[in-house]
Amino acid sequence: MEYEIIVQKELWVWRNKVLKKSSLFNQLSKKAQKKINSIIPEKAHHIITESIKNMVKATLVGSHLTTKKPKPTELTLYERDEMAKEKLISYRKTAVIEGAGTGAGGIFLGLADFPLLLSIKMKFLFELAAVYGYDANEYEERLFILHVFQLAFSSDEKRKETFYIIENWEQEKGGLVDMDWRVFQQEYRDYIDLVKMLQLIPGFGAIVGAYANHNLMDTLGETAMNAYRLRHLEI
Repeated sequence: MEYEIIVQKELWVWRNKVLKKSSLFNQLSKKAQKKINSIIPEKAHHIITESIKNMVKATLVGSHLTTKKPKPTELTLYERDEMAKEKLISYRKTAVIEGAGTGAGGIFLGLADFPLLLSIKMKFLFELAAVYGYDANEYEERLFILHVFQLAFSSDEKRKETFYIIENWEQEKGGLVDMDWRVFQQEYRDYIDLVKMLQLIPGFGAIVGAYANHNLMDTLGETAMNAYRLRHLEI
């Protein structure tokens, strides 16, 4: 119980962090990206949306085939948190190596980083679901995973909306059918576009790729752990 009290305090700090307004730089970046998106032809948006949708769905299927069964219910929250931290360290190392390798290859390998990193992130989320005792065979658990992903990589407005859904998952999940894939891909692209463009620069990309992937995995790890802690404690 003592550990759970500590976790509750950490969750309140995290909640405030998630709902806090972004920095001026991030707000300006978002405005610029919205402007760019507005001049991209609708057909291009459709192609990108379908590509990311299919990529994510393929990743979900692959993760489902290789993910372990949910951990026993008798494990304590402390034990689950420790296992989650170990998973994050392992997947972060993989992401850093992958980012440095693709970043060092310039434009073509840099572009290859997008689906590879996405696959690593999704696999990590499936592993975490099992750690906290949830079965990713269930459709609603896959929807939860996608919402955790969206919470980690989205703008202020969408982040607040997604946080509300996660915070009230038992009440909200019944009204969810599928993701809004157009919003899903656009939020994710906007979040990582700037740093990933820098990764395409030959000779500089390896450093940026490793650093970016390290930070992106940390963001996802913190978001996912706390999302599952919220469900565990039903705060």
